[in-house]
Amino acid sequence: MTLQVPIAPDLGQAPVAAFGFDPFETRLLAVTRHLVTTSRAPDSQAWHRGFVIAAETWGEAQGLAVAYALWPVVREVLALRGDDFACNDPLDLDTRDLLTADEAQFLAMLHHMRRDETNRARDAVDALTLGRMDPELIRAGLSFSDRFPSGARQRLRGAPALRVVR
Repeated sequence: MTLQVPIAPDLGQAPVAAFGFDPFETRLLAVTRHLVTTSRAPDSQAWHRGFVIAAETWGEAQGLAVAYALWPVVREVLALRGDDFACNDPLDLDTRDLLTADEAQFLAMLHHMRRDETNRARDAVDALTLGRMDPELIRAGLSFSDRFPSGARQRLRGAPALRVVR
């Protein structure tokens, strides 16, 4: 499945639903936005809200691990792109379900990495970093994706399966 990035040129944004991200990836958006906000305005303490959202979404053990593992990915993107990385305000209800082109590329990168789609992931990294194939970003993205893979691989990585005990 090839993800397209359908950004409306007049808005510079598109609905999240237009991309085909799975529910896990879609839910990463709010956490990502709070992490970006805290990086840009450390006194905002937005990271705290991001971690709370993650814990509410996936449960405390899994959610806190997701937010913690996502931070290095966000940090590396911001180290490369800085203020040029366009990200919506996590508290703006009008843009809650919209993605900037940069947010879409960020999620597309994780989408393809989580599925072990090397060529597509490489293209997404290239688009996200504006041609700078940064090894630290790639390492952070692959580490996150290895810990939280998509589909059947997720069960193989240690997610406990439910079974009846008699």
